[in-house]
Amino acid sequence: MSVSLSGSGRTVWTALRAMLVLTVLLGLAYPLLITGVGQVLFPRQANGSFLRAADGHAVGSSLIGQSFADAAGNPLPQYFQPRPSVAGDGYDAGSSGASNLGPESPDLIAAIAERKRQVAAFNGVPESAVPADAVTASGSGLDPDISVAYAQIQIDRVATVRGLPVEVVTQLVTQHTRRPDLGFMGTTRVNVLELNLALDEYPG
Repeated sequence: MSVSLSGSGRTVWTALRAMLVLTVLLGLAYPLLITGVGQVLFPRQANGSFLRAADGHAVGSSLIGQSFADAAGNPLPQYFQPRPSVAGDGYDAGSSGASNLGPESPDLIAAIAERKRQVAAFNGVPESAVPADAVTASGSGLDPDISVAYAQIQIDRVATVRGLPVEVVTQLVTQHTRRPDLGFMGTTRVNVLELNLALDEYPG
């Protein structure tokens, strides 16, 4: 009996030591190491990739989309508009997710048709020119980017409302167009918040 209890005690003590060692290594040392590496090599990304206005206050993150609408939810014509979001009331990071409606869902088909009509009318283009990302939400509902095609159909509207030459707005779109990561991951896209911030800061 005493031999059995002694063996059990050693087993418990071994398991306890392993737990303590792993807790220190994986619960403290490893997170501190990764945090330190991130702060040294990628400080902007590690701290949320915040974008700031000219006065220094944070206006959002380049990694999370946001709406550009008035209090009633109407899109503001002086800004490039993001793709739709069904995360909460729209771009709610606490409710990230998609609609989970299938491609043959009558509700989704009707929603896409209505969005296409609204986007075409808002930008003064035919419905055939409206790209897919202008009428469909991303899987997370937080996508900060739009396709180049969606940005292009918004250029004339933004330029007209802001009183800027179309060439200037087109150049800003080009400047904020990102190529696929590593040359092959993802697609060419435009970061909406970065572009709209550049528009607000453009002298004119």
